[in-house]
Amino acid sequence: MNRPIKIAGAVVALFLLTGVLVAAWSGAASERILSRTFEVHTIDFPVPFPLTEDEVDEADLAPEEVEEVALARAIERGRHLVESRYACSDCHGADFGGGVMVDAPPIGSLLGPNLTLGEGSRTLDYTPADWDAIVRHGVRADGLPAVMPSSEFGSMSDQELSDIIAYIRAQPPVDAAVPERTLGPLGKLLVARGDFQLSADRMASVTQHDGLPPVAEVTLAFGEHLAAPCSGCHGQELTGGAIPGGDPSWAPARNLTPHEDGLAGWSFEDFEGAMRSGVRPDGTALLLPMTLALPYTANLTDVEMRALWLYFESLDPIVTPG
Repeated sequence: MNRPIKIAGAVVALFLLTGVLVAAWSGAASERILSRTFEVHTIDFPVPFPLTEDEVDEADLAPEEVEEVALARAIERGRHLVESRYACSDCHGADFGGGVMVDAPPIGSLLGPNLTLGEGSRTLDYTPADWDAIVRHGVRADGLPAVMPSSEFGSMSDQELSDIIAYIRAQPPVDAAVPERTLGPLGKLLVARGDFQLSADRMASVTQHDGLPPVAEVTLAFGEHLAAPCSGCHGQELTGGAIPGGDPSWAPARNLTPHEDGLAGWSFEDFEGAMRSGVRPDGTALLLPMTLALPYTANLTDVEMRALWLYFESLDPIVTPG
């Protein structure tokens, strides 16, 4: 009787010791990974982007009106970008005063900082280069890696980023000091194992950005530009599958290529219906996390929707990995 009890006790002790060692290793490893600093190229661009001579002439503006109109147009473009294509408010709150990315004790507390010009703002003294570093490279102003999914925004043009800055700066200031991130035991393990990929590892060395986005027309170039943020869930080749670092309860991302396990057989009307109402051609509803994107995709213009579909149709049909 005593022997089985001793064996069970030894197994429990070994299990606990293993847990302690894994926790110690993951804590040290994640701290080392998150303490690295990155150098990002220095870039500058105007906020807002100035009007072209043709725009000034077409609007028949007086000299004193030019800057005001340029800002108004930039704010309106920025509004559309954050309401349809770049889901900033998902992490930073509807008022951009701070929001929740993850708040689960085993993983940790990852909060989107206050972006407004109120007290506690993380961007109050940001230059365009600082905005570029965090948004398109995943590197904070202090050089440390951020948890922002900047890989999805790497193809954002200078003008689009400038427009978003203009829009956010035009919002009412919010006084809110958002705490820094904290990681729980599972979060540390995910970082230590490389299961939670930091955008800085991929994006910090990028040195080229387009100054202007493609012209908003139903073209492959514009469709490819619009599809770039989709890669965060659907993969670099848009072939779908398990979402890296996603909630285990989330459904796998759909294959967006015209493969038989993807969008083969879909029409533009099928695609538009799913993107605007969340219902597939067979009448079934889209699942998490795609449902989180519907408030944004529903706001795409007809030109954006058709360009996106044109691009998806042009892809080689590739089977979903795994």
